[in-house]
Amino acid sequence: MINLLKQHYLDLQSAIQSLPLNELLLSPDEETQLRSQKIDQLIQQETTLLDAAIGERLRAEFYSWGPLCSLMEDETVTEIIVNGPDKIWFEKNGTLTEHQDRFLSEISFRNCIERMSQAAKCFITVEHPSADSSFGDFRLSLIGADLTQSHAHLSLRRHPKNPWTFEKLKSHQWCGDSEVSFFKQLIQERKNFLVIGSTGSGKTSVLNSLLDLLPKNERVVVIEDTSEIALSNGASMKLHTREDPQGILPNIDQTQLVKRSLRLRPDRLVMGEVRGSEAKDFLMALATGHAGSFGTLHAQDPQQALIRLEMLIQMGAPQWNLIAIRRLIQLSLDYILVAGREPSGLRIFKGAYRLCSLEDHGFLVEPLDLTSSGRTLERL
Repeated sequence: MINLLKQHYLDLQSAIQSLPLNELLLSPDEETQLRSQKIDQLIQQETTLLDAAIGERLRAEFYSWGPLCSLMEDETVTEIIVNGPDKIWFEKNGTLTEHQDRFLSEISFRNCIERMSQAAKCFITVEHPSADSSFGDFRLSLIGADLTQSHAHLSLRRHPKNPWTFEKLKSHQWCGDSEVSFFKQLIQERKNFLVIGSTGSGKTSVLNSLLDLLPKNERVVVIEDTSEIALSNGASMKLHTREDPQGILPNIDQTQLVKRSLRLRPDRLVMGEVRGSEAKDFLMALATGHAGSFGTLHAQDPQQALIRLEMLIQMGAPQWNLIAIRRLIQLSLDYILVAGREPSGLRIFKGAYRLCSLEDHGFLVEPLDLTSSGRTLERL
């Protein structure tokens, strides 16, 4: 199939390159428009003579997303990874599989990235060789060839059309009734917490499920880089960062958005991901009256999460010593929830931890047994 497609594609490319332009005295814009019209006519004419599936696939190579179309239309595909024209992988049911289709040339691969960049307003340049944006039902991430030292890279992560709830997570065996009761208690008692886990462990899905538990008359201000979190009601709002690779507009980061959010009468703050110096301002807000707030953080376990949090706070307050940083964490954070992912791809809830106290050698953290009264203390 691929060899047949490629031969038809090469034949079309050859016919396009030999198109005559006999009209005289054309301006550059008129010449470009005329050539585009003739190319469109040629492609339509040639592909209608082929098998319907082959013709549609060839047109997708010229006008759409080429071999990615079938994956983007399949709602069971959660992520698409493209490392080059012939290196396409997709995730389904938590497992990566190599796609049997491919781009038919380096040129069509680059053209697809260009079309996608234009549609998503997500541009990469020599000065800014990577970019992220929302693109339809997906979060788009682009990395230029300068960084990969081979082909440009793109990945597409699908946003679920229906936000996750704990009922859905229970049906996927992520958690049980006792865990859901605990999450409801966290929300009702307005505890502050972080959801941690590695990439792809389902932290954003958990965040959306937690938002579904909130009272409908509470105003939540959500801060994120790309739009992945569903608002819980009409009174709530989102604030998104802005990064302009062309340098025309000033960048707006999460630190600025946290400060702005405090003037918007939030009942709760939700951080899509704590990843930089905004950690200091976010925890300061939690410690000074915005109880019941939460966010996510990349970390494998509570020990790693607390160490990362200390480092991120220091980025925002380099003059602070470790004692002051840990005092802020103690004042602002109550619990850590851990999302995990098994080698099989199954996403699971790995546990909840309560920050009990701050001692001379670090935090005392209590792993909670949500199914019995047994408890163990760990010093982190």
